[in-house]
Amino acid sequence: MSQKYEYDLIVVGCGVAGLSAAVSAAELGLHVLALERATFEERGGQSRYTEAYLRMKSHSEVSDDFETHLAENGSAAIDPDLVERSADVHETGLIRSLSMLDPNFINTFAQNAGPTVKWFESIGAKFDFLPTQFLTKSQPRLLPIGGGQGLIDVLFARAEKLGVEILYETTARELIENESGQITGLKARKVNAAPLLLKGPVVLASGGFQGNAEMMTRYIGSRSIYLRPICKGGYYNRGEGIDMALKLGAATCGDFGSYHAEPIDPRSGMSEPSIFIFPYGVLVNQEGQRFTDEAIGTVDAYYESITRKIHLQTNGSAWVILDARHQRIPNYRLGIRSDQAPIVANTLMDLAKSIHVPVDTLITTIENYNQACSGEDWKPLELDGLKTKHLTPPKSNWACPINEAPFHAYPIVSANVFTFGGLKVDENARVLHSDGYPIENLYAAGEIIGSYWGTYTGATSVLKGMVFGRKAGLHASNHKSVA
Repeated sequence: MSQKYEYDLIVVGCGVAGLSAAVSAAELGLHVLALERATFEERGGQSRYTEAYLRMKSHSEVSDDFETHLAENGSAAIDPDLVERSADVHETGLIRSLSMLDPNFINTFAQNAGPTVKWFESIGAKFDFLPTQFLTKSQPRLLPIGGGQGLIDVLFARAEKLGVEILYETTARELIENESGQITGLKARKVNAAPLLLKGPVVLASGGFQGNAEMMTRYIGSRSIYLRPICKGGYYNRGEGIDMALKLGAATCGDFGSYHAEPIDPRSGMSEPSIFIFPYGVLVNQEGQRFTDEAIGTVDAYYESITRKIHLQTNGSAWVILDARHQRIPNYRLGIRSDQAPIVANTLMDLAKSIHVPVDTLITTIENYNQACSGEDWKPLELDGLKTKHLTPPKSNWACPINEAPFHAYPIVSANVFTFGGLKVDENARVLHSDGYPIENLYAAGEIIGSYWGTYTGATSVLKGMVFGRKAGLHASNHKSVA
C-alpha cells in the first residue's frame, strides 16, 4: 500500500542541480521535498566530489568563447536550415524538439551564469581563481572555495534552514501524468519501506547513466566495460530520471553514445585521481607503441580527445613514460592527482619489465622518439612549439628526449565523468515533449539535461546545474498551480 504525500515541488536528486532548485523554490515559499538516493553520510551525488570548475573570466562573466564552444559542439548532423530556425523563439513542434542545443538555451545559460554565482554568494558560497590541476590552460576557471563539497554544504544548510524536507535512501521510480499530459507527481521507493506516492510538480536532477552498466552498454557500447565513473558518487547515477521522462514522450538532447572522458590512474580508489602530466612524456599502449600526439595544445583543451584515444587501446589503457626532467617543472605535482606512486626504474629495460610491455618495442619506440627531438630544452608552462621531426604520430609541444634516469610510468585509463545523452529543456528548464511543447509541471536540471556532442565544453557541467537548477525552482515558484 502506497503512502501519499503532497508538495509544491518534488526534486529528484540532491547534487548541486537538485539543491539549487529546492533552495530557490523554498526561498519563495514553496513546500519542497527532495529525494536523495544515497545515505545521509554520502549525500550530494557527484557534486560533492568535483572541483567544480566554472568557465568564467570573472564572478559575473563567462569566458569569451563560452557560447561559441557550446554552439559548435551542441549538435550532430542537422539540416542547417533547421538549425537557423531554432533561433526563432516563435518556432514550435519539430524545431523545438530537435536534439540540439538551441541558441535560446545557450544564451540563457551565458546570461544567467553571473547572476547565479551572485545568488550562491548571497547564501554563503565563496569563489576565487585558484590553482587548478592544469599546468597549462587556455581558458579561465573560477572555483568555489571548498570545491563541489563547499557548494553542497552551503546548499544543504540553506535548504534545512528553509524547511526543505529530504528523504534519504529514496529513489524515484515513475512519473505520474493525468489525462491532459500534465505531471501530477511520482512514485518512489524508500529502502525497506512501503512505496511512496508523491503529488506535485517534479524537477528531475538525478544525473546521467554512468552508474548503470546496462544503459552504458546499450548506448556507449561494449567497450564501456573499460570505463568507470570518475568518483564514487557516479555509481548512484543510473538513468532512471531519463527513462521515466522518455516513457512519457520527452525529447532527447546530447550524444547518447558518448561521455566526458578524463585520464585517471586505475590503481587509485580516490575521487578523480587524474593524470594530467602526460604532455611532458610519451604515451604508449600495452604493445609498447605510441599512438597519439601527446601535446597538441594546452592540456585543459585537449586532455579529453587524447583520453578518448587511450580508451581505444588494448584494454582501454596506456602508460605515460616520463624521465627525471618532469620533476623540475614548477608545481608538477598539480598534474598528478593519484595517491599511487609511479613505477620507477633506472633503465628503460627495467621499466618495460615492471609495466609488462614488450621490452624491445618500448626501447625502439623511445629511441625513435628521442631521435626526432631537436635536443632543445622545453618551456613547460607555455606552448613552446618544441616539436618532433619526421615522426608519426608527431609531438607538437614539449618534445624533449626521454633519456634522464630515473624513468617514471603511470597507468592511465579513461574515466566516465558523466554521460552526454539526456533530456531536452527550454530556457526555463522545462522538459520538452518530442512534439516540441513543454511538459507541464516537469523540469530537469544538471547532467540529466543532454548538452554535448563529441567534445565537452570544459567547466560548464556544474555551472549548468547551478543555473538551470535555480531556473527550475524560480519558474516552479512563479507558476505554482494545483495539479
